[in-house]
Amino acid sequence: MRQLLLCPPDHYGIEYEINPWMSRARGAEIPVAQAQWKGLFNKLSSLDCKIELIPPRPKLPDMVFTANAGLTIGRRFIPSNFRHEERAGEAPHFARWMEERGYEVVWLPKNLYFEGEGDALFGGDVLFCGYKFRSDINSHRAVADILGCLVISVELVDPRFYHIDTCFCPLPDGGAFWFPDAFDEYGQRAIRDHLRDLIDVVEEEAVHFSCNAVVLGREIVLPKGAPKLVTTLKDRGYTCHPLPMSEFLKAGGACKCLTMFMPQREKL
Repeated sequence: MRQLLLCPPDHYGIEYEINPWMSRARGAEIPVAQAQWKGLFNKLSSLDCKIELIPPRPKLPDMVFTANAGLTIGRRFIPSNFRHEERAGEAPHFARWMEERGYEVVWLPKNLYFEGEGDALFGGDVLFCGYKFRSDINSHRAVADILGCLVISVELVDPRFYHIDTCFCPLPDGGAFWFPDAFDEYGQRAIRDHLRDLIDVVEEEAVHFSCNAVVLGREIVLPKGAPKLVTTLKDRGYTCHPLPMSEFLKAGGACKCLTMFMPQREKL
């Protein structure tokens, strides 16, 4: 049974603009957002997941995006050092919550920006880390030293896909689905060199954050709006569960952003 961490959207809203998707003039419809979050919660619960909830905090509307809060490996938790001041206040709450549950909290140096599972995803035994818009490449070396694993840094070049989890989703069969144009040439080559059977997502589906998916074995929970990808995944033996995520897409997030794995990987 996978253990996941979610945060109820009690204080969610578009209160500032820190990525190209966010516009205070186009705010989220809160009752719809709450219903969509509940739909995600119910779907994950039905897929044999144990879900923990961290209490939301006022004036931290993006705390709902728990994947960005840090990286959990075994019983160690590396909290995020958020680039934007608007989100920096989230980190102490997540660190305290983890510490109270027996996790060893390992902070990175304050000058190294790192945004957790938003920019760090395992593909096989490799931890792929995105950098440029939110995380610093130098933070990846620090993470590698803490975890003792192979970390491959890949540059993100499209500001719409500012975290790696918005454009890249590893699969348990050693493959992944991704939007290649979100990466620079080296990043594309590095991913192709280490993963097989890559599925390229077309732009009209990538902008629905189709790569921002929660993968639970052969079950995949992803945003609605990617019928071509769903067909391809079904042909490869995966069961897909598309969910409406319109109100969270307005903030630049979707299914995976709303979900942290505890742990993402057992002790290395």
